[in-house]
Amino acid sequence: MPFTAIEMFFLQALALLTAACICVPVFKKLGLGIVLGYLVAGVLINLLFQGQFADHPEELLHFSEFGVVLFLFIIGLELNPANLWKMRHDIFGLGALQMTITGIVLSIACLLLDFNWQASVVIGFGMALSSTALVMSHLDEKGERLSAHGRKAFGILLFQDLAIVPLLLLVALLAPTAEDLTLYHSLINVAIALAAILVLVLIGKYLLDPLFQLLAKTRSQEIMTACALAIVIAAAMLMDLAGMSYAMGAFIAGVMLAESSYRHEVEANIEPFKGLFLGLFFMAVGLSLNMDTLMSQWASILLLAPLVMLLKTLCLYLIARVVKLCHNTALLTAFSLSQLGEFGFVLFTAASSILLFDPPLSSLLIAIISVTMALSPIYNKLAQFLVHKDQAMTIDENFDDAQGKVLIIGFGRFGQILSQPLFADGIAITILDNDASRVNEAKKFGFRVHFGDGCRRDILQAAGIMKVQAVMVATDQPKITSQIIDTIKSIKPDIQIYARSYDRRHSIALYAQEVNYSVRETFESALMLSQKALIGLGLDEDVAASHVQDIRKRDRKRLTLQAAGDYYAGKDQILSQPVDPEPL
Repeated sequence: MPFTAIEMFFLQALALLTAACICVPVFKKLGLGIVLGYLVAGVLINLLFQGQFADHPEELLHFSEFGVVLFLFIIGLELNPANLWKMRHDIFGLGALQMTITGIVLSIACLLLDFNWQASVVIGFGMALSSTALVMSHLDEKGERLSAHGRKAFGILLFQDLAIVPLLLLVALLAPTAEDLTLYHSLINVAIALAAILVLVLIGKYLLDPLFQLLAKTRSQEIMTACALAIVIAAAMLMDLAGMSYAMGAFIAGVMLAESSYRHEVEANIEPFKGLFLGLFFMAVGLSLNMDTLMSQWASILLLAPLVMLLKTLCLYLIARVVKLCHNTALLTAFSLSQLGEFGFVLFTAASSILLFDPPLSSLLIAIISVTMALSPIYNKLAQFLVHKDQAMTIDENFDDAQGKVLIIGFGRFGQILSQPLFADGIAITILDNDASRVNEAKKFGFRVHFGDGCRRDILQAAGIMKVQAVMVATDQPKITSQIIDTIKSIKPDIQIYARSYDRRHSIALYAQEVNYSVRETFESALMLSQKALIGLGLDEDVAASHVQDIRKRDRKRLTLQAAGDYYAGKDQILSQPVDPEPL
């Protein structure tokens, strides 16, 4: 019995959700990322419904682009105008070079494949674009957005979004029917786009904060969420009417709200919608694949997609090296931007509609875009084999100001809390961490964190290990912590060492290394939570504190017995059932 329209709608929605729930965790577990999971889910549903998932799959793709819009808005919220100005060299320098040189190289490649020069230029510069949604999602997933290559990639992507207006004008100028399109009209279109940006900036500067202040008085969470979504949609539509991309409008709106006192609330309201629509966008990419084109020209697609990615990678790597980026930053930036971008769907469809090239070629190009997106997470894995391990995420560090009385190694969530009582007592601290992004992030909060690997003797000596009275090791990996302690002991055997322990087995190992004191990272917080619970249940505060202190003594006694060699010793110190109170 055939399904009704509403039944088919629910069946398709169920199929999408089921495929996503299966594919995304699997690909995440395999280390290939959630983006590829969504793409594969879309392809599987496309195959299951034999290419007939929806009457017009491109409409689903356009609808799901709202996820990209929300994603760029969230990114904009995290960048105020001052930070954006600092990126100007990456945007208009590196971004412009990448777009120009990569576009020319790919255009020449198209000419060699016997395309006419007009089609070659459009295809070449269209393929020079990369996927903002995919690249930024991948960087966020790996926590690398603030890394050196993450910032370079983001600057290039911003320039590519700005290049959308001239690329659309270029398509119109090169069209066979473009005799009446003058330079004057082109300049008018550019002026309209610039005017729209100015209007958006002025609205963001003078109207948005008062608007949120007014709505906040209603104490209605739903209205705040509706207003945030309305602002994103309005900004995106304004940019679209001006000939620019939806995503650029949303990004500018986000930047304008970056310094607003309501920024965090707006971000929290938008976040759930962003994730949902962004996942839908990547599934829509898989759904929009023309399976007939894929099956009939699979050999060409599988040959051209990796070839285009390789050409883009080589171009961007050479450009990055010319502007004096280090090997690792240049390499990781180039690999991250190797795929083709979602705007190619719009550009190549527009070129086909005005007869710049025929529809079969447009379908082939769109299939190549989708395949490069699917290959991108796997292709990026290759970069790890080419990076210089000793150069990864380096910063030129100067230890001249390392004059601390105490050295803290590791400045994650544990180390940051660890530093507070020391600062409160006026103790000078030298802080060391080997995560470049964390070092840069700490600067925003006023911390001076030195970049360096605590396992290296030269770094420890530069950080003043011979002058400090104590070292506090707050790293979160047991093996690394033990290596750091061994290195410290080899330099200065009598120094006081206080270490963060991962678990009980690690605590026993630290006993063997004869540290002055170690504490399991969850031990004290669990005891304090239990103590507060006892007080909440009506127990006297002093009695609750004595119970907790007794548990500390029992645990310390058990650890001492275990450190002697028997892991199962001291089991009698564990309380496994209620204790009968002793009579007075």
